[in-house]
Amino acid sequence: MEEPGELKKSRTQLKKEAIALQKIGEKLVQLSDEQIRRMDLTTRLIEAISDIRPMTSRGARRRQMQYIGSLMRDVDVAPIEQALLEIEQGEYQRARDFHRLEAWRDRLVDGDDEAMMEILDALPKADRQRLGQLVRSARKEKQNNKHPKSARNLFRYLRDLAE
Repeated sequence: MEEPGELKKSRTQLKKEAIALQKIGEKLVQLSDEQIRRMDLTTRLIEAISDIRPMTSRGARRRQMQYIGSLMRDVDVAPIEQALLEIEQGEYQRARDFHRLEAWRDRLVDGDDEAMMEILDALPKADRQRLGQLVRSARKEKQNNKHPKSARNLFRYLRDLAE
């Protein structure tokens, strides 16, 4: 029963909250099994998430998402939202690092020697001779209009150094 002085939520407010929980559930469904295992979720919620994956029928998926939303009403959502935010930020950071490495590789292949100094400063484990060798072979392939095998090798080398 209600406490004195506590306002009763309107049906619209309850529906909005249910939809918000369902949207969080949709994000959870998109995560890998490993990411879900790391979260503190109930067994029933984990089972409901794994049950929706093989479903192809729109109606069945919609009903299952509503079920996931109803299960989430009994769970503290704040830690789940925090974990989802951390996952999204980690993916954003990985994509940003990937693009930075691609830009360095492209600048090196295009003849920007300043990029070499940036890399050597940012990645102290870099071997100057190995890096120079990969850059020379990538430039040679580009001049001869060959497949960029050396450019891929250069990118892999930079990626391995960054990890």
